[in-house]
Amino acid sequence: MRPSAHGSGRSPPTAHDPLQSVVRGTSRRSPTLSLASRPGRGLGGYGTSVGRYNCRHIDNLITIMMTAKGVGVILLLALTTTWANATAADSGNAQFQVRPVDDAWRTSLPRDADAATQAYMDRLAPEVVARSNAYFEGGYWLQLWNFLLSLAISAVLLGGRRSARVRDWAQRVGRKPFFRDAIYGGFFSLATFTLSLPLTIYQDFLREHAYGMATQTFWPWFGEQLIGLSVNVLFLGVAVGLLYALIRRVGENWWIWGTALSVLLLVVILLVAPVWIDPLFNTYKPVENGEINSMVLAMAQANGVPANNVYEFDASRQTTRVSANVTGVFGSAAVRLNDNLLRRTSLPEIRAVMGHELGHYVMNHVYKSLAYFTLLSMAGFLFAQWSMRLLLARYGQRLGLQGEGDVASFPLLAAVFGVFMFLATPITNTLTRTQEIEADRFGLNLAREPHGEAEVDLKLTEYRKPDPGPIEEFIFFDHPSTRFRIHDAMRWREAMGTP
Repeated sequence: MRPSAHGSGRSPPTAHDPLQSVVRGTSRRSPTLSLASRPGRGLGGYGTSVGRYNCRHIDNLITIMMTAKGVGVILLLALTTTWANATAADSGNAQFQVRPVDDAWRTSLPRDADAATQAYMDRLAPEVVARSNAYFEGGYWLQLWNFLLSLAISAVLLGGRRSARVRDWAQRVGRKPFFRDAIYGGFFSLATFTLSLPLTIYQDFLREHAYGMATQTFWPWFGEQLIGLSVNVLFLGVAVGLLYALIRRVGENWWIWGTALSVLLLVVILLVAPVWIDPLFNTYKPVENGEINSMVLAMAQANGVPANNVYEFDASRQTTRVSANVTGVFGSAAVRLNDNLLRRTSLPEIRAVMGHELGHYVMNHVYKSLAYFTLLSMAGFLFAQWSMRLLLARYGQRLGLQGEGDVASFPLLAAVFGVFMFLATPITNTLTRTQEIEADRFGLNLAREPHGEAEVDLKLTEYRKPDPGPIEEFIFFDHPSTRFRIHDAMRWREAMGTP
């Protein structure tokens, strides 16, 4: 169930892979777990109130929440609608291009892996590399701005006892503790969405159009954001209600039980997302091309993947990126390709991509990722417990918070857990990158298409820096770089003696 290594995956911010979103800790846009990020972005591989208010009325709360940003957001919405339509019409000038070659060129490549890799890399024009570098390096700063914004949102909600007032309002509406906490969780999701909306519009809409990778006009895009918000409000409401019931029940050991709850919820997401969430954003249907369907099913069945059909989805509604995934847990499997992959790539490339995706499934990467997530969550919750005790002892009374079991302290929990996950980014990236390398090598042995692999890897340069330094790759890359992947493919070609 890993995201595609050959496309939007082979993602953003994905259908998407909820596991990858949650393993990384927090949404790019808020401390809320991201369940419904835009499809075609999440497959990362081969993919408040500023003043006093009457807390008896949620309408007043939302009105005040919007006051600080409202005028700017409305103006931004109006400007982006006009700007983006013009940009979409002109984006063909900025489309990503790789110098084309024929089979004779591939056959004539040097047998030496280093030389063959360099020949592939030389097909990227300097302006293409510069464009790719600018896009990907800009993402480094966006990671920082999203992190700082999430801290600022928590600070705004906690300041002036706003969080405590929302808790009191939720108590009057929900009456029982679980419903009070669930209502608060829904509010938190809505608040973070609203306050981070300007950055979201820039990052996921304006910027994607500027680089020629988005295909939606503003209002369809924004409609999908609202669908995602609805899913997140529902999920976070339930998650917060359950988490705080656990905290109050088990006391000091809440960080252990909180980890268990997080893993359980993640398993539920893995089961529910392909069936109920992904179809909210895209239409899934069996692949119409019989040759591709038969080829992929043969690869799957030869490796014990229990799939009886291959599906395509219309990611071209949202993005130009190619992606695919093989999802499933507990003996189920769904094999899915997006229409960009079918339209933009050749049969050897599709075979290479699906060999990679099947590799994730066969090598049980979803279960290994769950194990990684369990350990990271446990460490994160332990850090959060330690930090919150210190912060609540010093600031709790001033902020109107009544301890770790008070749902009004959730913005503080989100902030300190977010700090932990932000600092752990090189670790989470390395864990994911390692699995992607394993899947690449499995795919090479299954598909036996080193040139197909290399061609798709060049296409990934559309949005991923092709040739980073080793430290840069360690910190920022959750997938191997273009040069690394092509060299792996050419080394396999050299060792196996294939053309």
